[in-house]
Amino acid sequence: VNAQGEDVVAGIRTPRPIDEMQQWNRAVYRQLLDVKRILEDHYRDMQDIEFTVEKGELFMLQTRTGKRTAKAALKIARDMVKEKRITQEEALLRIPASDLTQLLLPSFSEEAKQRATRIAKGLPASPGVAVGKPAFTAEEAVRRAQQGETVILVRRETSPEDIDGMHSAAGILTSTGGMTSHAAVVARGWGKCCVVGAGDIQIDPDEGALYAAGRRLDRDSVLSLDGSTGEVFAGAVETQPPQISDDFATIMRWADRRRRLGVRANADTPQDAARAREFGAEGIGLCRTEHMFFGDDRIRAMRRMILASSAEERAEALELLLPLQRDDFIGIFRAMDGLPVTIRLLDPPLHEFLPQDGEAVAALARDFGVDADDIRRRVESLREANPMLGHRGCRLAVSHPEILVMQTRAIVEAALACVREGVDAKPEI
Repeated sequence: VNAQGEDVVAGIRTPRPIDEMQQWNRAVYRQLLDVKRILEDHYRDMQDIEFTVEKGELFMLQTRTGKRTAKAALKIARDMVKEKRITQEEALLRIPASDLTQLLLPSFSEEAKQRATRIAKGLPASPGVAVGKPAFTAEEAVRRAQQGETVILVRRETSPEDIDGMHSAAGILTSTGGMTSHAAVVARGWGKCCVVGAGDIQIDPDEGALYAAGRRLDRDSVLSLDGSTGEVFAGAVETQPPQISDDFATIMRWADRRRRLGVRANADTPQDAARAREFGAEGIGLCRTEHMFFGDDRIRAMRRMILASSAEERAEALELLLPLQRDDFIGIFRAMDGLPVTIRLLDPPLHEFLPQDGEAVAALARDFGVDADDIRRRVESLREANPMLGHRGCRLAVSHPEILVMQTRAIVEAALACVREGVDAKPEI
């Protein structure tokens, strides 16, 4: 009231509920409702209307399709089909597919977010929400999680040696990196909340603190992450569990009747595969085997293989990985019983499996009983300016055929074991 649109956008004035308008001018209020009905009937969609009232006269300024949450989009689409205003095909086209992910994960209510204090915003790398206390190293995250704490792993960036900490944490926050960074890719594969590239956050792991928006948060502070928007809040924001509504189920039935493409999921673990099948996946379109090597019980053998000086030493290290990889495939085939599983053999450049910082290199040297300088030289020799076109994929299989042999053997042995159990394993290598 008594304000222009710019005042509302700038936050100078707080809008009043539209129902209050009838208290001071009932005629204009009714006229506005009539115009609203005309516009929504014409556009066959909810409208975001801008208007002004000057000297008791209503002026319409603008109308556009109104923004809405994923939950609201489902309800509006279903209701409009029920009212025969639009067809089922039109309803499906009006719902952004990416928004549906929000409905399958925990979330923060808009009311809770409005009460919270936002301290930074990064890239929404993996949807969902997480609330916990910051942990500044992977080891710290594992230790505190084992003690029953809920932690957020806070790093400048993540690397393969952080994998156990990433797995133990409720969420992941990095101050650098993009949507294809290590943290983002791994978190999305696990369905774990992740915000990357939050450049306004300064992280001091030695001090065990982060700084943002004039605040200092230490290990006893609480952070809340919204992986769907990239927002970072100080304190605990109330979380609401996902609720699959009748609207969602109805929209999915409409989509199933009209789609022509099959839908497969990305899954790298038996847990991922089981969750994908629960959500209706018709198989696994990409099983990235490199993610199977990042566990603490596997990365050591993988590094031993990379640093080996002979084919015999590499084969010995791979023998340790064979039963672990075979068990993974057995679990995936069981979850996907009767459905195809497309498996990509080891793809990334080998240097990504080796530690990058000095302390981690020194620790690995002590563990393996080798000179740290030898490991650094090996890391540098494997590093590539453009790894997307370098020593990876089929080229890696040519230079290190023992890796190809081990992985193929693990897949075949897993499939045979499943057949003996009565499981219809359908691997596609």
